[in-house]
Amino acid sequence: MSEISRVTVFTGSSPGRHPSYREAAEAVGTALARAGMGLVYGGGDVGLMGAVASAGRAAGGEVIGVIPQALVDKEIAHPDLTRLEVVADMHARKMRMAELCDAFVALPGGIGTLEELFEAWTWLQLGIHSKPIALYDVDGFWDPMLAMIDRMVEEGFIGERFREGLVIATTPEALLDALRTWTPPIPKWTQPASSA
Repeated sequence: MSEISRVTVFTGSSPGRHPSYREAAEAVGTALARAGMGLVYGGGDVGLMGAVASAGRAAGGEVIGVIPQALVDKEIAHPDLTRLEVVADMHARKMRMAELCDAFVALPGGIGTLEELFEAWTWLQLGIHSKPIALYDVDGFWDPMLAMIDRMVEEGFIGERFREGLVIATTPEALLDALRTWTPPIPKWTQPASSA
């Protein structure tokens, strides 16, 4: 059983085309607060980022935003957080979000969400951290990406243990249960060189 006190959420700065995306973001923010888990996220008040943060705050949860100064200057920072940390750049943002959390969750999003997700997953593979990484799936949003990941496993580019260790959940309850019971895979370079 993993002790999860804070969860970093990666998600879109856009709302997406379907109301179900916003509903899912709000459900996750609310569930984390009710479970006594803090929410760490990118600090914005736009799109699904703003929705997950506002829902967490409305439910009485701790919500910490981490945002680069350049985005604060564009006036997209959320005005009602437990704490807003302003950092120098995107690299510092991702590092700080990783430091503050015990788990990572990706909700639907775009390029930035994918970039954050894959960096955190790479760090797990390399043994830089041993924190669970989850995809919160809304209406099959992640299915095409999972098909590509499965292809990478089949072709020997991703070890099967890393695919199996990727949490996929479709309800807040299943997400929280999976994060609490997750076991980290053995890092890549502790295996023989022939293993992916």
